[in-house]
Amino acid sequence: MTCHDGFTLNDLVSHNQKHNEANGENNRDGCDANLSWNCGAEGPTDDPTVEALRNRQIKNFFVLELLSAGTPMLLMGDEVRRTQRGNNNAYCQDSDISWFDWSLLERHADIHRFVKMLVGFRQRRGVVAEGITLSLNQLLRRTHIEWHGVALKRPDWSDQSHSLAFTLRRVGEHFLLHGMLNAYWEPLTFELPPVTAEQGWRRRIDTALEAPDDISPWDGAAVVRQGTYEVQPRSVVFLALALDKA
Repeated sequence: MTCHDGFTLNDLVSHNQKHNEANGENNRDGCDANLSWNCGAEGPTDDPTVEALRNRQIKNFFVLELLSAGTPMLLMGDEVRRTQRGNNNAYCQDSDISWFDWSLLERHADIHRFVKMLVGFRQRRGVVAEGITLSLNQLLRRTHIEWHGVALKRPDWSDQSHSLAFTLRRVGEHFLLHGMLNAYWEPLTFELPPVTAEQGWRRRIDTALEAPDDISPWDGAAVVRQGTYEVQPRSVVFLALALDKA
């Protein structure tokens, strides 16, 4: 999602445009097309609504990054919302613009915890053990996936779509994953693949919930037995269903 060139993840959700004045080039250096959104306020803010949305967006990005196939790359400090104050070309800075502020570990402990648990979730997947013998293309060919929209098996691939869902089982795994992505500004109710009442889906991730319910270990995950799930605006939900074992 981010790398050494461009915005940090915090700045990606905090700035609509670059702020490179400190580089001495009258803000002409650095890329102008950052595909960013400040969530309603440019730069730092004390508005709790804006801050909550930024936290949610950061969690959304981490979920998509760490639960995708292939090898993830994380930018140093994104896990604690490190900022360069909107500077997207900070290679020339040996200052607090580019330094790591260790107080962020405490200030954004919720994001740090979320990322650590996501890494654990990723490492637990059976594909990690087998992936060393498979190329990414081989892995994808052996993955069973069904695409959905808010209705099962009816994905909306149009340019105006703000939602997507999928059910997948990767090679070597002992559970199904059902993911629901709501990029819309209102809640959306998604149909869930039917399961028996005894089974029920386990809600492993819901980025709209406050910690510690935003991500849960298997044993602590809430059981979802109804046939639909309301996904809150701009949030990601992952459910899991045990097959042979949890």
